[in-house]
Amino acid sequence: MPSLARLAPQPEIEPPKPKPASLAPLAPIERRLKRRLSSGKAQVDDVLDLHGLTQAQAHRALNGFLWRSAENGAKLVLVITGKGGPPSDDHVHAAERGVLRRNAPHWLRAPELRAIVLSVEEATRTHGGAGALYVRLRRRI
Repeated sequence: MPSLARLAPQPEIEPPKPKPASLAPLAPIERRLKRRLSSGKAQVDDVLDLHGLTQAQAHRALNGFLWRSAENGAKLVLVITGKGGPPSDDHVHAAERGVLRRNAPHWLRAPELRAIVLSVEEATRTHGGAGALYVRLRRRI
């Protein structure tokens, strides 16, 4: 008697779909460039400070800043998110510390910015460390 597994229809197996280029991981910033930035031998082309902005304001400011910087030929920009305010006694907002610091990397990896963002990495200590990000922009839009 044949087994039931052989009689049951087999589902068609589709090959895995390749990731579109727009969703591939971002390239890291070269170690040599990070050393030069840290020592002051290389400079960023432009800086955006998001301190004091709401999430919505910061997201809009970041998008506009990156597109303008790319159009102006900037290759490397610094985005300052801050590390989040001091802990508060208000338990309702305690989990909201560092919202921009947490969300900015996700925004920078979003499909709408992948056309211009080549890489994103935490800044060196001289440029703000964990409270700032280096963003490398593509040369051609």
